[in-house]
Amino acid sequence: MSRKEALSLLRFIKTNFFMCRPFGKLNAIDIRMIKNNGCMKSYIFEIEMKVRDYECDLQAVVNNANYQHYMEHARHEFLEAAGANFGVLHQQGIDAMVAHVEIDYKVSLISGDRFVVKLNIVREGAKLVFLEDIYRLSDQKLCARGRVESICVKDGKLTRGELFDEIFADYLK
Repeated sequence: MSRKEALSLLRFIKTNFFMCRPFGKLNAIDIRMIKNNGCMKSYIFEIEMKVRDYECDLQAVVNNANYQHYMEHARHEFLEAAGANFGVLHQQGIDAMVAHVEIDYKVSLISGDRFVVKLNIVREGAKLVFLEDIYRLSDQKLCARGRVESICVKDGKLTRGELFDEIFADYLK
């Protein structure tokens, strides 16, 4: 990237990005998303789901906590698709757990909506970061964008995340 392009990107970030995303820090994934008008280029995993009536609140929209549930379900299914299982890992004294969650809510889902959770992963030090987007299928509207930072503990002690490198080797290239 040239100096001129970098300065242009920084101006864009200062005027647009921080207004709509007041928390968190910028990283390489955020910058790539900015360059692509807020969209990730491709995803490494996706799962389709449907909103159930009991997930909606008094305003007849999905309660905010359920978006986190949807993202968690996608991460668990992704782990299994990668050939691992939380239960088996736990029996071996290994626990992957969430350290931090950020969710930006964009458009509300309602009962009966079909949607897809799409995700990417990136390593940041000892953490494995899941970047998850939820899209309503009927119109492809982005409903929520999440950033979930995970850590790995073995026998009660924080690891450097070597397990993440092992399990997700094919996706972290």
